[in-house]
Amino acid sequence: MNTEERRNEILRLITESAAPVSGSALAKKLGVSRQIIVGDIALLKASGQEIISTSRGYIMSDPNACIRVFKLYHTDEQTEDELNTIVDLGGTVVDVFVWHRVYGKIEAKLNISSRLGVRQCVEGLRSGKSVALMNITSGYHYHTVKANSEETLDLIGKALEDKNYIAPEI
Repeated sequence: MNTEERRNEILRLITESAAPVSGSALAKKLGVSRQIIVGDIALLKASGQEIISTSRGYIMSDPNACIRVFKLYHTDEQTEDELNTIVDLGGTVVDVFVWHRVYGKIEAKLNISSRLGVRQCVEGLRSGKSVALMNITSGYHYHTVKANSEETLDLIGKALEDKNYIAPEI
């Protein structure tokens, strides 16, 4: 399991648990030290994940939300459709990030949950204020998506796959 997969698994375990999950329990389950878990939690929090540390362990601030990271690939012209696909099916696009070969992970918080948010984001990109992060990695990028159920995330994944936006596994 690589670092990204471990952090996604930490999010899944915390999100799906009805009770706080201790750092020691996460470490044992994932086969790493508690210090690695503490570092992962700090980085997840810094990336915008709403993890709360309690005296009994970690919980999500919205314990009913489900989270999934999608690896995507498409053109600039397809960005609006990609984001609308996610929000129309009930998802919130928490962030966008890329893995740069020199700089590592580069990310931006989005928190887009409506077509208005999509329109504002796309207008910002089209106005020349900035370029999409995916442009520095030839169209490849990731979105963390939050929804109220795994079924909703499955529907989002299927819709993105049907539109050929899911990046091929290498």
